[in-house]
Formats: sequence, structure tokens, C-alpha cells
Amino acid sequence: ASCMQHRLLVRDASSLQILQLYTCLDQIQYIEWSSDSLFILCAMYKRGVVQVWSLEQPEWRCKIDEGSAGLVASCWSPDGRHILNTTEFHLRITVWSLCTKSVSYIKYPKACQQGVAFTKDGRYMAVAERRDCKDFISIFVCNNWQLLRHFDTETQDLSGIEWAPNGCVLAAWDTCLEYKVLLYSLDGRLLSSYRAYEWPLGIKSISWSPSSQFLAIGSFDEKVRILNHVTWKKITELDHPATIASKKTIVYKEVEKSPTVDTERLSFPPTRALASSLFSTQSKYEISQVPVSLQYIKPVADRANPKVGVGMLAFSADNCFLATKNDNIPNAVWIWDIQKLKLSVVLEQLCTIQCFQWDPCQPRLAVCTGSSRVYLWSPAGCIVVQVPGEGDFQIMSLSWHSSGDSMLLLSKDSFCVCYLEREEV
Repeated sequence: ASCMQHRLLVRDASSLQILQLYTCLDQIQYIEWSSDSLFILCAMYKRGVVQVWSLEQPEWRCKIDEGSAGLVASCWSPDGRHILNTTEFHLRITVWSLCTKSVSYIKYPKACQQGVAFTKDGRYMAVAERRDCKDFISIFVCNNWQLLRHFDTETQDLSGIEWAPNGCVLAAWDTCLEYKVLLYSLDGRLLSSYRAYEWPLGIKSISWSPSSQFLAIGSFDEKVRILNHVTWKKITELDHPATIASKKTIVYKEVEKSPTVDTERLSFPPTRALASSLFSTQSKYEISQVPVSLQYIKPVADRANPKVGVGMLAFSADNCFLATKNDNIPNAVWIWDIQKLKLSVVLEQLCTIQCFQWDPCQPRLAVCTGSSRVYLWSPAGCIVVQVPGEGDFQIMSLSWHSSGDSMLLLSKDSFCVCYLEREEV
């Protein structure tokens, strides 16, 4: 699905043929599919309205108006039949039922980095709350929205919460001014707390491994710390130095080259294909000899949101690799072997890393850098794929299809779909 101003277009994922066209009341600012792909919500935050469309019954209509309370966020519940709307100033979360048309309210939600989290099986929801200048967490049962547990947290200013994939442990972390990770059980018991250091800036990013065995914590000190699920103690510390010295690490460096043009084919005026090839540059990967010095940017200390620390990290679907990005070294992706807890590969790009995401079915990483190329790495090697098309298509983000057969590439005002051929076994 994609939106253009107040229009919503639904396309076939394999052919991109338009299947449905819906017209909303105002400019669409957010869209989200229900878990079963039967409904799609369109949020218009400026108007405080959410419209829901049915794929099976195009004539069916649903409009949710929050009125004077306003609207700042909207999302589906895991069952795909309830919508959670967060009102302005985070006064409350309103739970709307599409089946019974009933309404439930959750008071005092906290405005933070990640204040609502669902378990992977969709049974429970955790909500970060702020009451009387103190942080709390409430756990709700999703089938009837009854409160299961409510407890206070040992945080100064709770920044986010996230369930482990198995739904047994909830991680909560403090503001970047206070390095603290708290791990709670489903019944609200504090299982463990972790603090790496005390005074400097603390946690910047967090990611659970798919098996729930590891919790990776990216910090402002340019390190990733991994906790194990048995004792919740640190098992290793992954550093991000500006110089790669180990001979066991493969460094792929992106290099750019101008295409070679056959002078005998030159004509005036040149054909469109020839003109585009004359002025386009190509890139490829070369293996660098260690030691390799990566481009390191010293952060500006007197500005807000300094570019420092590990801001992006993600585990592969098979739990074997961890990809990280250190904001001090913005052009590099670090790929760690989790079985050996060692750095395996570094991808050094020409431009700043905008986004990376693992294939949901196999250990294959896709990277984009704001250029018209997408970069793919797997244990077999890595390649550069030039996106065909006219004009300058700058890929700012990407998203894998759940099957791993295709990938959505997004620029600021357009998108394209990259289809990958699956190897025959």
C-alpha cells in the first residue's frame, strides 16, 4: 500500500497492479496493515481522524474521530480488530474495537522513545506510564484489555520498553543520562538490572536476538554489550575502533569508477541510453588489506544529539550474525559472528549508512546509503545492485517482504520494488 496526498493505493506485491483506490478525508500521514492484511488504517494526525478500509469489502467504511483530544499516534493491536490511538499531550490511549464498536481507555501513557510493546504471540501488551513524576509499567491482556500487572520501575526517566521474542521477559531502559537496563518477568518481578558505567551518556539502542538468548545494548561509548538470558550478565563487549587490524576480519570497501565508453559508438546528439551511461558512475566492492583506517568523525560536543555511539543494531533471522553501525564512523556497517563473538566483516561505503535490514528468511543483509544503489551481503560475499531508472532515485530506507523474495526501496517521494531470484536447492 502507498499513499499520495489523500489517496490510498493498494497494489499486488508481485505485479504492482493497482487493486484498490481509496480516497480519504485529508492528507494521509501514516498507514499500517492489520496483522491478517484484511484491513488498512490511514491516520490523519492534523485532523485527529483515522479511517479504516477493508480489502474484502471495498464499500465498507470506518471513521474514528478523536475530536478535541487530538491524535499523535495510531497503531493496530496484534489481532487486527482493535486500533490504539494516542491523544495529544499523551493524555490517554484509546482502544477502539472494530467488532463491537466498544471503547477502552488507558490513562497516563508516557511520551518516550518506545512506550507501547506487544508480545510476539499478541497475547500481552506493555505500556510505559508516568504518574506523579514516577515511571510505571502496566501489562494488559489483549483479548479483553484487562489489567494484568501494574508496577513501578527503578528508572529516572524511562526511555523505552521491548519484549523478548518469547514473551517471557520485558526489557526497560532509562534515559541516555542514566545507564540502566531493567529486566522484568511477565508478573512484574525484577529479574535483573544492568549498568555498564555511571556518569557519561548511556544507552542509545537495544535489540533482542530472535532466540531470546541475547540482549544487545548499543551505547554512546561506541561499544555493544551483550547480555545472556541465563544470568543476565555481560558475556562480551564489542568495540568499534577506527582502525581494523585483525587479519581474520574481511573489509569490503566500495570504490567508484567511471564506465568505459566505446568511442566508435559516440554520436551527436547521443542517444538517451548512451548519455545516461556517459554521466553515470558505477561502484563495486574491493577487499582491503588490513590494517584499514575507517573514516572517523569527531562529534561536536556543544551541539544537541551528537553523532556518537552505536545507534543501529540488528540480529539476523538465524541468530548467527549481528549488524551494527557506530555513528562516529557513519560509512561503515559492522557484521559480528555471534557464535564466535568476533568481528567477521566490515562494509565500508562511500556515503553515510541510512538503513540496513536482514532478510527475514536467511542471513542476508541489505544496506542503503542515500544513493541509487542497494548493497547486499551474505556469508558468500557481497554485491552492489544499481537500481535502473531515469533520474536520481535516492534510497533512504528499505523493507524486506516477509518471504525474502522482494524488497521495497523508498526515496523521499517515490518507491520501487526489487525482486530477487531464489536459488534452486
